[in-house]
Amino acid sequence: MGTIIAVTNQKGGVGKTTTAVNLSACVAAKGKKVLIVDLDPQGNTTSSFGISKKSVEHGTYHLIIGKSDAQQATVSTEYKVDVIPSNIQLSGATIELIEMEKRENRLRQGLASVVDKYDYIFIDCPPALDLLTLNGLCAADTVLVPIQCEFFALEGLSELMNTVRNVKKMYNRYIELEGVLLTMYDGRLNLTLQVVQEVKKFFGDKVFQTTIPRNVRLAEAPSYGMPVNYYDRSSRGTKAYNDLAAELLKNHEK
Repeated sequence: MGTIIAVTNQKGGVGKTTTAVNLSACVAAKGKKVLIVDLDPQGNTTSSFGISKKSVEHGTYHLIIGKSDAQQATVSTEYKVDVIPSNIQLSGATIELIEMEKRENRLRQGLASVVDKYDYIFIDCPPALDLLTLNGLCAADTVLVPIQCEFFALEGLSELMNTVRNVKKMYNRYIELEGVLLTMYDGRLNLTLQVVQEVKKFFGDKVFQTTIPRNVRLAEAPSYGMPVNYYDRSSRGTKAYNDLAAELLKNHEK
């Protein structure tokens, strides 16, 4: 059975989608069978794999509402990663979900038919603690939290961890913290080192050893509709996400 990892942080601009896209592509490049679910109505994960948001006929919205099954909603890409895409339609799901029974489990139920077909399923959650994110957390085995190395890094993090604890208590007793990932890392700055110290004080060995640097290639790759390891194989961004993929796989082998 595949491991389902929710990539989440309710703060925007922390490298959440960048991490979901590039980590999934690097894990797939190491020979694992990978699916990524775009659970964000902005659809940035979808376009980062070269899929047109306008062309989505079956996607996360249809899966959650029950109009499509996971196989129908899945798009194969040339980057060895299968994608369940999304677009702005998904924002309407939050309202429709309110009326549904077991509304927090819709994604989990939708993925049940394909979870055995993949080694890893990554879920790119929206930057909010809403019903869509709740669905992501209820479907997941683990949570990966990207944090930017900036002054307000820890702001809102306790709220997120409280949500994860509540989900564990009420809906999904198996969910665990996969790890905390430091993004936009610049070792020359004192502020970066202070943030790293604070994060390690809170999370200890749950902080990934790999850090993600600020890198122009990481910022450019989505506009070309490809993960960074295909856009520029020799970039610092590619090396960082390859290292993260190796670290994640090593942790799971343990």
